[in-house]
Amino acid sequence: MFELIAGPCVIESEQQAFEIARSLQKICSELNISLIFKASFDKANRTELNSFRGPGLKEGLNILKAIKTELGLRVTSDIHEPWQAEPAGEVLDMIQIPALLCRQTDLLLAAGKTQRIINIKKGQFINPASMAHAVQKVYSTGNHQIWITERGTCFGYDDLVVDFRSFDILRELDCPIVFDASHSAKSRKHIETLATAAVSIGIDALFLEVHPNPEQALSDGKTSVYLAELPGLLERLMRRSIIGEIRSK
Repeated sequence: MFELIAGPCVIESEQQAFEIARSLQKICSELNISLIFKASFDKANRTELNSFRGPGLKEGLNILKAIKTELGLRVTSDIHEPWQAEPAGEVLDMIQIPALLCRQTDLLLAAGKTQRIINIKKGQFINPASMAHAVQKVYSTGNHQIWITERGTCFGYDDLVVDFRSFDILRELDCPIVFDASHSAKSRKHIETLATAAVSIGIDALFLEVHPNPEQALSDGKTSVYLAELPGLLERLMRRSIIGEIRSK
């Protein structure tokens, strides 16, 4: 069965983050799905200058630490600069490397030194085999806890297409494979289709951004799953993942 990495794109408020985390915890407990709560403390790679970025590293990590402590959940967030790795590693169970930064040597080395799980998102501009270089950079720190996330490849301008051959190639790196169904879809209506394909061929974890009201989300609302619709989606994907489990053996 796949694990679930899920939460809002960005921390909008402490209250909302806790509400979403509690809901996800309840949903995953009832479905017997292992959960890692995800929320960004700073969206440093937003397209527009005035886009909402989040509460920042200090406040954001304090919120994630509270969620981890009070709810007993594993938590993850992304870092963008090497100096963020150490404080992030003191709180996070998994450190996420954004796709646009998957080649940044200093960032990967700093993240690896925390000895936390490092989830590297494959850049939309590189081929799957090239992820071996990113993996080796983290390996050089003595950290072999590396996950790789597939999120599509650039096709023309501002569009991503998932080449499912990449899963075969990425598996050769002997790392758990995550599928980011939210960013790969580019639109909420395509999330289930792509997630179904991914779980049917066998993945280790599914990445989804969820929100109580995506239309009001301060980041990535168009590719966020309605929180109320998540249980039904996961139930359908769990049934389809049986095929993936058979294929992966």
